[in-house]
Amino acid sequence: MAGFRSVHRVRCENIKLADGWAQDQLVEISSEGLITNIGPADEVPVDLVLRGPVVPGIPNLHSHAHQRVLAGMTETRTPGKDDFWSWRDLMYRANKSITPDDLESIARLVFIEMVKQGYTVVAEFHYLHHAPGGEHYLQIDEMSQRLWSAAEDAGITLVLLPVLYSYGGFDQRPLQGAQFRFSNSLEDYLRLLEKVRDFADRRGNRGYGAAAHSLRAVAPEQLIELEAVSHRDHSDIPFHIHVAEQMNEVEECIALLGTRPVEWLCEMVNVDHRWCFIHATHVVDQELESMVDRDVVVGLCPTTEANLGDGLFPVTKFLALGGKFGIGSDSQVCSDPSRELQLLEYGQRLVHHRRALLMNSDEKHNGNALVHSAVEGGSQACGRPLIGITVGAPADLVELNADSPRLSGRTALEALDSWIFAGADNSVRTVLVMGSEVVTEGRHIGEASATRNFLNTFKRLTDSSPL
Repeated sequence: MAGFRSVHRVRCENIKLADGWAQDQLVEISSEGLITNIGPADEVPVDLVLRGPVVPGIPNLHSHAHQRVLAGMTETRTPGKDDFWSWRDLMYRANKSITPDDLESIARLVFIEMVKQGYTVVAEFHYLHHAPGGEHYLQIDEMSQRLWSAAEDAGITLVLLPVLYSYGGFDQRPLQGAQFRFSNSLEDYLRLLEKVRDFADRRGNRGYGAAAHSLRAVAPEQLIELEAVSHRDHSDIPFHIHVAEQMNEVEECIALLGTRPVEWLCEMVNVDHRWCFIHATHVVDQELESMVDRDVVVGLCPTTEANLGDGLFPVTKFLALGGKFGIGSDSQVCSDPSRELQLLEYGQRLVHHRRALLMNSDEKHNGNALVHSAVEGGSQACGRPLIGITVGAPADLVELNADSPRLSGRTALEALDSWIFAGADNSVRTVLVMGSEVVTEGRHIGEASATRNFLNTFKRLTDSSPL
């Protein structure tokens, strides 16, 4: 990656490997950024020594980078009357003036914020395709190109998920206003998907997948055809969709499609391990079982779901059935995976009045269990066949700051618990993404300029479209 130091031999004093923790290990990395060997450290020279606990980079399986301009700006509303749908109106208002330059500026800072906190790959659920009013840019993938550029500058691996968005509701009403920017026919969408594939295939730190916004935004026949084309022509890529986030979405689905959203998907579409159901908040037991049977990953975004008042997915019950989850930053009210995992666990504690609920009986440390689950589910949802720190996998390593007052004096497992349940902003010291050192001593070389550009963009957007 341009501008970042590539390392090929890393000595780790405590490292969380795919099969458990190990001490004093040498990780060898190819020029392509893949792990070629892991074994006991010897006396050979190394490029980098990581003395703090080293964990796998966390996949962020659901991001809307452009929503970063909204973070913290939607909290002054009518008490007791604000909800997801009124928030969505504000999001549309913030979207309407974003140019390609704006998107690149916003995404660059968002991706830097993510990688500084331990995310090393991000699945960008991207539907801001066109110009204000819906006119197509000269290049249909103009906005996608800006996201690739922002991710390159940030040093994060981008899995780009262009989103099909065609209708304004289950009744297939026409799109309106700011939604025109999102709109594609299935034919246009497939052209865009091909463009994204061609660009992603050129670099190892790029991936892609298909996505439909939701059952309310696509026609059933569109979704069925898109799944078939993606499976046939796009090499088993991941497939993401928002589902059952709000109760009125469930009620409209029952009224117009005759069944609940997850139930409809599992009965009518070839749902399998490629699929990630984002949120899936309002589901019943039969739907949980169907998702487990089909090896679906559920994409949970606890800080956004709490911010929007979505509700709580029954993750305790889902895990007991053998389900998989990953985490995402979604609306960018938080860019820290440890905070997402903390809130995920705390939500279940508040419901069940017990502690340490998201770990199996063989596990002794909650932080270890949560990171393992997030890496496993997030990797699958991002189309990564190898999970964690293992030979053949991308060299995505996150060193926790053992000198932080909240982590110091602890074993590696205790430090991992503390990162999630008692951490602070300086809890991550070093981040490698595909063998490139993108965060050093908690700092990123591009952060200062990215922040300046973002603030200029933010001011212009909020001056032109006050919330």
